[in-house]
Amino acid sequence: MPDTLELDDDRLLPVDPQTRAVARHLYATIADHPILSPHGHVDPRLLLDDAPFSDPAELFITRDHYVTRLLHASGIDLAALGAGTAAPVDPRAVWRLFAENWHVFAGTASGYWLSHEFATLFGIDVEPSAETADAIFDTIATRLTDAAYRPRALFEQFGIEVLATTDDPLDDLAAHAALARDESWSGRVLPTFRPDAYLDPAAPGFAERVERLTSTQGASADDFTGYLAALEARRAYFVARGAVSADHGVVEPYTVDLPDDEAARLYRQAVAGDLDAAGAREFRGNMLLRMAGMSARDGLVMTVHPGVHRNHSTTTFDRFGADTGHDIPLTTTYTENLRPLLEKHGLTPGLHIVLFAVDETVYSREVAPLAGFYPSLFIGAPWWFLDAPDAVRRFRSAVTETAGFYRGSGFIDDTRAFLSIPARHDMARRLDAGFLARLVREGRIPLTRAERIAVDLVDAIPRKAFKL
Repeated sequence: MPDTLELDDDRLLPVDPQTRAVARHLYATIADHPILSPHGHVDPRLLLDDAPFSDPAELFITRDHYVTRLLHASGIDLAALGAGTAAPVDPRAVWRLFAENWHVFAGTASGYWLSHEFATLFGIDVEPSAETADAIFDTIATRLTDAAYRPRALFEQFGIEVLATTDDPLDDLAAHAALARDESWSGRVLPTFRPDAYLDPAAPGFAERVERLTSTQGASADDFTGYLAALEARRAYFVARGAVSADHGVVEPYTVDLPDDEAARLYRQAVAGDLDAAGAREFRGNMLLRMAGMSARDGLVMTVHPGVHRNHSTTTFDRFGADTGHDIPLTTTYTENLRPLLEKHGLTPGLHIVLFAVDETVYSREVAPLAGFYPSLFIGAPWWFLDAPDAVRRFRSAVTETAGFYRGSGFIDDTRAFLSIPARHDMARRLDAGFLARLVREGRIPLTRAERIAVDLVDAIPRKAFKL
């Protein structure tokens, strides 16, 4: 007999019966609140086109690096999963490989989210396995032909109020504009300005990108003033089309304040391809600081996502390209790296900077103390490898005693996997209910205060941090 797939009503809530009762009550107050998703990677064309999802493998496996990386670690070639730039593979064959290896996801965040999606969206009540693979595939595939499983219908069903995408600075944002014009569509989908490839001289194609960028202002590629003006103009373009944030995915959050002439010299060398590694670091650090200055002027929330060694496996990158599961966390330090930026802009009224990390040790050591002083700083929710049940619990314990609840960002799903959004937010709500319940039971906060905080964590707090 196949193992049953059954969601416990009390999943992730505290084991102690009395604490669990309080957590149940708190969770019930927020379970059905609208989802605010101010940072993510869903393609806006998914909602614009509103086309049926193609097949279960494409939907749940092939493009989800959380899933493919663990299957790869279990000895399955990414080519057999159709990952990245690999040639297309029979979706049913991919699904069978996944189902046969379902046991490797036990205890993982991916396993938890997938179980939630299978049970709540598709009514699946048995676990994937070699025995059940085809039947589950057929159940999902049949449901995907139903209009209720089209992207817009699911957006409504999920209760998403705001969904932010991540976009290239030179994107014309046509998909966002079309969605905004569509009178049959009430969803709020916001673009996000993501300038990394235009700020890092080491990024492939940097010179070509900045040439296209500066040409929008009629400036030459080596004109630093024109380069800055072009960045500001593109930011203004995004703001006019609903953007609320600018996202910065950097290896290290290093900042340095350089005079204009020195920054211009480094820029010209970068465009010419003559900048060494030390100079590139200085240029990146200065541009991250300048991005904070632009946010102080135009109001875009600045989110910083540091500390990831991208494409760790050269062989895998050469075969399958980026975003195929081999990005690995690095140690992150904020206190010294961010000080030049904070010396210049940290006390600027209205500036919002959200600090994320994949290095969980930095939350209690640096992020919470910094956000507990600087009004411009907010604590980003656990991100990527840390967006998992036990890591979220550790995060709450790590930051709350120093900075409280109201210096945070609210939960951030940060995902391309559209169907996992409600599973991820529900997970966070259950964990926060459990954390608050413990504080109530320990006599640290009254129940009425916990009720208000629970609602604020999914509503007022993300609205404030992201100026929603």
